Amino acid sequence: MTNIWRQGELIEVAIADLNDTGDGVGRYEDRVVFVPDTVPGDRVQVRLLHVKPKYAHGKLQQLLHPSPHRIRPSCIVADKCGGCQWQHIDYEYQLAAKHNQVIQALQRIGGFTAPPVDPVLTAVSSLGYRNKATYPFSVSATGQVQAGYYQKGSHQLVNLNQCPVQDSRLNLILAEVKQDIQKRGWKIYNEQRHQGQIRHLGLRIGRRTGEILLTLVATDWKLSGITEQAQEWLQRYPQLVGVCVNRNSDRTNAIFGTETRCIAGVPYLREKFADLEFQVRPDTFFQVSTETAEALLQVIQSELQLQGNEVLVDAYCGIGTLTLPLAKQVRQAVGLELQAEAVEQAILNAERNSINNVTFQVGAVEDLLPQMGIIPNVVILDPPRKGCDRSVIDSLLRSKPARIVYVSCKVATLARDLKLLCQGGMYRLTRVQPADFFPQTSHVETAAFLVL
Repeated sequence: MTNIWRQGELIEVAIADLNDTGDGVGRYEDRVVFVPDTVPGDRVQVRLLHVKPKYAHGKLQQLLHPSPHRIRPSCIVADKCGGCQWQHIDYEYQLAAKHNQVIQALQRIGGFTAPPVDPVLTAVSSLGYRNKATYPFSVSATGQVQAGYYQKGSHQLVNLNQCPVQDSRLNLILAEVKQDIQKRGWKIYNEQRHQGQIRHLGLRIGRRTGEILLTLVATDWKLSGITEQAQEWLQRYPQLVGVCVNRNSDRTNAIFGTETRCIAGVPYLREKFADLEFQVRPDTFFQVSTETAEALLQVIQSELQLQGNEVLVDAYCGIGTLTLPLAKQVRQAVGLELQAEAVEQAILNAERNSINNVTFQVGAVEDLLPQMGIIPNVVILDPPRKGCDRSVIDSLLRSKPARIVYVSCKVATLARDLKLLCQGGMYRLTRVQPADFFPQTSHVETAAFLVL
């Protein structure tokens, strides 16, 4: 007879796997236990926190026997900070876990018995790779301005002066801006009371150009002395090209509001990507790992072997990060994007690089795709985490482009959509290329290739 589990109970578990959110997975009395901060091969003592009839979530209480894949984290607050899940796991095993995550999702959700998954494209470096960071602010018990990431599963801030996964050139700014805000006396936003002004610090860097953009997210524009402070920052940091303020007065978890003003310098940085120059603004979507994104683009180009006579549609195109390099290899390219500001930037980036065979349309992909009036040879899909709207899948099944490349940041929705596209044998999945855009986390980017 199976024992009753009780919240708070201590149990001993052998960790055998990792789930797609990064937690270790073990079994106890034929039931599953999820335990953060563990590695397959660990034997651990766990305190049960959230108990259900068939599974439980627990907290690591004591490491009884460490896994051979367990390492010392590079970050001194890795056990508290919610920014990374896997700093305690050696990098080779992280890659193996991500590869397995893709295979498992394609088998369980997609129904593919033997999905053709290549080894994961590795990051140039598993640390110092992030070209963007956004830090919430808070105030310590002694009144000091703090910035960092929230503790796992909470809104309790872990104060940071440096972060080992962000580009190291941003660390000095992170440490010093907090002191400047303290001196200015700007009020830090309190999300419970919805009071105060300064909510987040946004930092971006062009990995190839070294240009840095600093953005304060505030509830209003009334920051006393902001112009003088912005000029001071520009003088202090030679690589800083712009200081912006983004207004977000809503009671929301969203970081950025809809309006951004440039206070000093320019409202964008320049970045080199795939031999093109892009303008990247504070709230622009641009992959956080520049080098690995470029490596995945090269795989896409190699797999497509474009001849120059194709019509290509890039759905969810953003600022044209994939559209513009691919446009140079086809007869005509069309980018579809819901966000009007991103399309404005895409048009500017096309002009900046003298690419004249591309057009961009503003609107929801599910609305634009069926009305295009052209039948593309190649469609690139790069949707948000929720995947494609069902009407997008249906539209593709009607128009039958010869090839589809589906780029995804969530393998579960990728597998779901690939199943729909491949049902009935119309499309065939020929290759799946995972890429490690997010070392030290459980996230994996994936490109899947379909042919008629």
